[in-house]
Amino acid sequence: IIGVFFFYYEKITKSNLLCQIGSGLVVGGAIGNLIDRILYKAVIDFIDVGWWPSFNIADSAISIGIVLLIVYFIKS
Repeated sequence: IIGVFFFYYEKITKSNLLCQIGSGLVVGGAIGNLIDRILYKAVIDFIDVGWWPSFNIADSAISIGIVLLIVYFIKS
């Protein structure tokens, strides 16, 4: 995923703000999870609200980024 975004970096930077923010959230979340995998050999999920599956900030960033990118591509 990170490689794909870096491949399209120039096109993304010329896009509108919604695409830039969505892309940044996806790449940032992917890098965060990659760091966890390298350092701890697993992704650490530290937010647990009981009735919802546990997750972390990186997972949230990826999810929000994907939603923003879907909105961007639907509007385009």
